[in-house]
Amino acid sequence: MTRQAEPNPQDVLRDEILSDARRQAERALRRAERDAQEALEQARKEADADRAGRLDVARREAERRRNLLLASVPVEEARMRADRLEETLRSVHDEARRRLADRGGEEYHRTLVRLAAEAVAQMAGPGAPGFVLALGAEDLKASADRLADEVRRAVGRKGLEVTVAPEPAPIEAGVLVRDAEGRQVWNNGLAARLERLWPALRLAVGARLLETVDAAKKEK
Repeated sequence: MTRQAEPNPQDVLRDEILSDARRQAERALRRAERDAQEALEQARKEADADRAGRLDVARREAERRRNLLLASVPVEEARMRADRLEETLRSVHDEARRRLADRGGEEYHRTLVRLAAEAVAQMAGPGAPGFVLALGAEDLKASADRLADEVRRAVGRKGLEVTVAPEPAPIEAGVLVRDAEGRQVWNNGLAARLERLWPALRLAVGARLLETVDAAKKEK
């Protein structure tokens, strides 16, 4: 019967050391793989959270800008409406000035009489001195010969002295009225009269224009 050789103790020890080293290496590899997987998962979570945070910030910023834009719409609309209204009012004012320059004929002469009589009636008190009417160059040629008498009749005050200045006044249309002593002057030139009346006319015209615009909006 053949006798089996006894294992070499050194070989056995070596095999055990190698086996233990392999087991430790396998455990280290599994631990490294697990740690790597966990690190990767954590990195994904952090990346997703960062991306979601940036998206949320972007959404909030977009919403803020949208709200600012929406809030500015009524303001911008009001500004544009005010600009259009102002432009229209300027056109009305300029057209009124242009029409004031279109004078002539009996209707305009009657306007001169009325303007002069209005000023004289406001300035003349008991024992008031006479009054001098000053006209622009064209009106002086056309109306000087009869204006004084017609103004006296229009005022209807006995003893009232009214004359027309022989020199032209620095106005285009209308009349300047002053007392004979030069203490009172009433500028009833049409341009000056328009400027005095314009604030009230501006409000009335502006209100009417706004009513027209609002009515047009409701019809749409």
